[in-house]
Amino acid sequence: MRAVAINPTTRARARLWLRGEQAFGQEALPLRKRESATEKPQIPPPSPAKTAPAPKPPAKVPVALRQLPDPTPIELYTTAQDSPPLALPPLPPLSREEKTRLLAELEEQQVRICTKCRLSQTRTQTVFGEGDVDASVFFIGEGPGETEDQTGRPFVGRAGKLLDQMITAMGLKREQVYIANIVKCRPPGNRTPAPDEVETCSPYLVRQIELIRPKVIVTLGLPASKYMLSSNSTMGRLRGQWRQWRGIQLMPTFHPAFLLRSYTVENRQAVWSDLQKVMDAVGLKGKKRDVEEPV
Repeated sequence: MRAVAINPTTRARARLWLRGEQAFGQEALPLRKRESATEKPQIPPPSPAKTAPAPKPPAKVPVALRQLPDPTPIELYTTAQDSPPLALPPLPPLSREEKTRLLAELEEQQVRICTKCRLSQTRTQTVFGEGDVDASVFFIGEGPGETEDQTGRPFVGRAGKLLDQMITAMGLKREQVYIANIVKCRPPGNRTPAPDEVETCSPYLVRQIELIRPKVIVTLGLPASKYMLSSNSTMGRLRGQWRQWRGIQLMPTFHPAFLLRSYTVENRQAVWSDLQKVMDAVGLKGKKRDVEEPV
């Protein structure tokens, strides 16, 4: 190692400074350690992570609640077709006279004097329904029109005449079926009944069905079908498919008024196909007719 020459004056000053340091206990000059280029700086160790507080013990359940069984799971049904058939409440066998009397009391003592919704303010008279109290087929529309409001009878206008042709094509007479509507008063301008109007008036219809107990219900048009099936589907998806309403078979089909507006072979064929299914369900063996003839 090559020696480095030191100036005498500098040497003397260093010795003097060292003697002063020795007086305070310093034995030698401190040497500054050089940091290696390859030496990595030491990173201080991470501080210990904070531990989460221990969970609180669960609250004690009263003994009375511990003995309760687990709740029964609730089944959800997304469509009316998926829902189980809820049968009508059992009733003792009613004679024809008893059915007639009970329906007459319902009309005279409740429906005719009903003022539960706004439709009562604009009606001429109520339209209860008519037909055979022992009918196997029950037709349901949405509400009375102008002619029905004036006469007090359901389906007696242009749509009613077409319905009569449909019933005749099935091999039945109007007097052998029962015809009614969801609401018993005419909505102004023949508009679709509002939800609150349907909710208020529909118990009358339910009572009619409970007394008559038909084998098949035929809903005419979308409003009646949506209400009876609690469905938001379109008429194109609903019609022609068997459904259930409280244990009674239900067939949705087009309303006669719709046929009058769109009197095509395709629509008439669809309705006739629906009616033939109803005929088979109630045991009517009518001959197969051309779709042009019945409707």
